[in-house]
Amino acid sequence: MKITINNVSKKIKQREVLKHINLEFESGKIYGLKGVNGSGKTMLMRLVCGLILPTKGEVLIDDKKLGKDISFPESVGLLLEYPSFVNSYTGLKNLKMIASLKGIISDEDIKQTLIKVGLDPNDTRKFKSYSLGMKQKLGIACAIMENPEILILDEPFNALDEKSVLMVEKIIKEYKNDKRIIIISCHEKEELEKLSDEIINISEGELINN
Repeated sequence: MKITINNVSKKIKQREVLKHINLEFESGKIYGLKGVNGSGKTMLMRLVCGLILPTKGEVLIDDKKLGKDISFPESVGLLLEYPSFVNSYTGLKNLKMIASLKGIISDEDIKQTLIKVGLDPNDTRKFKSYSLGMKQKLGIACAIMENPEILILDEPFNALDEKSVLMVEKIIKEYKNDKRIIIISCHEKEELEKLSDEIINISEGELINN
């Protein structure tokens, strides 16, 4: 699989949030997005997912143009900013509801995913009573449960303890070994450099050299 971004710019309310972006993402690689808050990292992730469309340029997923040939990548898992779910549902019920949209995984698949990220599928607590770390884990579970070809994780280590960080690192490396495309952002420079095959530096919506 390949993602190609050709000369993309994006304006929101007259502000250019992405400027002349040219990038390629290939299967079997981990790409780390590096930049301060507001630099354009999250906008770039939204662009790849089809959540925003370019003002100029194009995004191709295996030669299919987002916004024309397809509305969204056919197989993508996404953790973007702070995960949000139905407060009155358990973690399992939230994921079952989301999984029902595509209907490609079983309840057992969902339960195994919850176990993989360190959550108990039989936990009867509602999402609103989850700790920040549990909410983050549920967001990661949601991103990976359908075993997507493209995995996009925005600050995946937020609110996680050391053991959980190692768990997420393991998941990311497994996806790389399975020849998926992984795009991550992380405030911890050492963590980003340790995991990534390629670092993409962004400043004020532009790609910059190392």
